[in-house]
Parts: sequence; C-alpha cells; structure tokens
Amino acid sequence: MDLNGKTLLITGGTGSFGQALIRTVLDRFDVEAIRVFSRDELKQSELAHTFHDRRLRLLLGDVRDRDRLRLATRGVDVIVHAAALKQVMACEYNPFEAVQTNVLGAENVIAAAIDNDVPLTVSLSTDKAVNPVNLYGAAKLCAEKIIAQAGVYSAGSARFASVRYGNVVGSRGSVIPIFREQAKTGVVTITDDRMTRFWITLQEAVEFVLSSMPLVRGGETFVPKIPSMRVTDVAEALAPGVERRIIGIRAGEKLHEVLLTEDEARHSVDLGDRYVILPHLASWDTSEHARGEPLPDGFRFASDTNDRWLTAEDLHAMAGAPAA
Repeated sequence: MDLNGKTLLITGGTGSFGQALIRTVLDRFDVEAIRVFSRDELKQSELAHTFHDRRLRLLLGDVRDRDRLRLATRGVDVIVHAAALKQVMACEYNPFEAVQTNVLGAENVIAAAIDNDVPLTVSLSTDKAVNPVNLYGAAKLCAEKIIAQAGVYSAGSARFASVRYGNVVGSRGSVIPIFREQAKTGVVTITDDRMTRFWITLQEAVEFVLSSMPLVRGGETFVPKIPSMRVTDVAEALAPGVERRIIGIRAGEKLHEVLLTEDEARHSVDLGDRYVILPHLASWDTSEHARGEPLPDGFRFASDTNDRWLTAEDLHAMAGAPAA
C-alpha cells in the first residue's frame, strides 16, 4: 500500500512491533506523520531519541479512553492497532484489566475510526485467539470478532481487518531471550518436550501487515504461511549441550498452536503466501480475493502438522545471531 502523504496512527507504538513498523515506514515512505499512541511516557521519550524524525508524533493515551482516541485519530488515514496486554499469565491473574484493554480497547479504536472516517484499520491478533484456552487468547478472539463486524457500523466508509500470526522471534517475552539467559545458568526449563510453535520475525510481521493493507475489503483475517519449530529444538539451537529441565505445562498453555481451524477453512481462501479468512457479510466485496483457491475440506493449519520446519541455522538467522 502506498503510504506516501498519509498519516498513520499506531496504538501501542512503543512496543517491539511498533518500533519495527515505524522504522520501516519512515525509511520507505514519505508519510505526512506517524502518530504513536501509547501510555508509557518513558518509552515514548526513548523512541524520540531513537528516531529523531520530525514526522513522528508522540501521543500519550490509553486505548481504554475513547475520548482521547477520538482526538488522536482525527485526520488519520490508517490505524494499526497493536496495543494489548500480551503476557498470558498476567492476563490470567488480572482478567478485568485484560478485558478492559484487549476487548474494550479494540471497541474504542473501532468507534474512534468510525467517528473520524478513518479509511483503514488493521488490528494485530495471535494464534492464541484460535480455540483459546487462556484469557489472553479469548480476549484477542473477541477483538477479532468485533473487528470483523466493525464495517457494519461504519456503513462501508471505513474498512477493518485483522492479521493473525504466531510467536515473534526475539520480541519482549519471547522464549528465545529467556533461553539465552537461562543458558548462562547451565539449566534450560521446558514446560513440555512435545511442544511446537509457529515463528515469525518482527520484520516479516511488519511486511505482512503492510502487504495485507491493500487487500482489505472489510472484515477479513489474514494469516501468513509461516514455519514451525519444536521447543526442544529451539532450546538445543540456543543452548546446545545445556541441561534441560521439564517443569510441566502451565495453566492456559497449549502443546501446539493453530492459525487456521477446519471450521474457518470452510470460508477461507489460499492466496499463495497467506490464507484469508473471509467475513460472513452479505455485502462483502469478493472481487479482490476471487483469485484465491478454496481450501480443501478438513484443512487445518497447525504448528505440529505444518509442512515447513525451522532448523537451528534458520532460527539463528531469524534471531540475528550466529549459530553456536
């Protein structure tokens, strides 16, 4: 999508994804402005020192505050909604807070976008939203659902879509920096040695969001075709020869993640590099995805049955570190 001359707003823009998106957009496009909407003044100050760009606008605010969002989104062309409480156990322990930010926050973003006729809003989701077993996943599933139906309230003047992907290599809270730190102690802890996960780099996530923007007709969920890796292989790649201790699967944790279920596959298409879950809207424009191939009956995109697997060398390349 051509963002030249556009004003972009990123909720949660001081996070790992937000910073990678800012860097890419500033390098690639002559945007009018990038508004970073977040609640942490320290991270915003650090962001300003990192980029030194006149096009960057730092707006303090919380997605729980609908009035503040209305002000922040005036004159905006594209919203990327990345703000969320993302730590699974923190959401389990603080369920009211998770709902306030991840569900009602998404609703507030939608309302502000509609009120200000923002043409496009793309919301970040997660594989944990699929058949969720924890509150974080359940809250993100709710966000996906209300994003998919948001166009009904905008009468077609604003478009909304979600992107859904797996674990981001090297992001804050990722198991990769945890394993690297644990390797120094001589013991790496693994919850279950059967576990598998999807993996994507920050830059791949950014490129996926940007490349999905021109495909949005309203209500879709875009899913990238990304590889899997066994957690034991991740540990061996990052801490070769280090003792592994199995500590047992935690509450709210799955053995394997799913990015596309059999039920969703019935109304999804394959666009080659991604799957697109189509909305259940009678007025939806099918022309953009007419070239997509319908998925076979019973299709399921899961981390344990994936046909793409990462090697240790692949993981080191993705993490930006030499192989041990």
